[in-house]
Amino acid sequence: MKVILLEDVKNLGKKGDIVEASDSYARNVLLKKKIAVEANGRTMNDLKLRTANDEKVAAQNLEDAKALAEKLAGMHITLKVKVGEGGKLFGSVSSKEIAEAVKDQLGIEVDRKKIQLGSPIRSTGEVMVPIRLHTAVTAQLRTVIESL
Repeated sequence: MKVILLEDVKNLGKKGDIVEASDSYARNVLLKKKIAVEANGRTMNDLKLRTANDEKVAAQNLEDAKALAEKLAGMHITLKVKVGEGGKLFGSVSSKEIAEAVKDQLGIEVDRKKIQLGSPIRSTGEVMVPIRLHTAVTAQLRTVIESL
């Protein structure tokens, strides 16, 4: 029996795959647990429409990420922190503080988990901070660290 998988199934296939399964396994396990649906004309058409919609959404997300990356490339943020002797910071500047500064100064919401600092910033000056907006798009944000 041909079925369309609604979830990943170990040793059978991934979500959205059309696979051949024995009649008893398909009826007693896959269809009963609603892990799969029988592959007929209507469900095949639904699968085609769903995949086309998913591709369209993915392309739109990529375009949005590219536009945001271009917008961020021309901007900068300034963070004022306490500084000790020799320009060393008391503590460090974290991705959470950078995300808050981007929201306050630029009005753009950026998830702190997408800010990719190799190591925390511990000195004053200008730093280029990479922000991963999409799997294929990484923006560079100019960040200026100043003393209070």
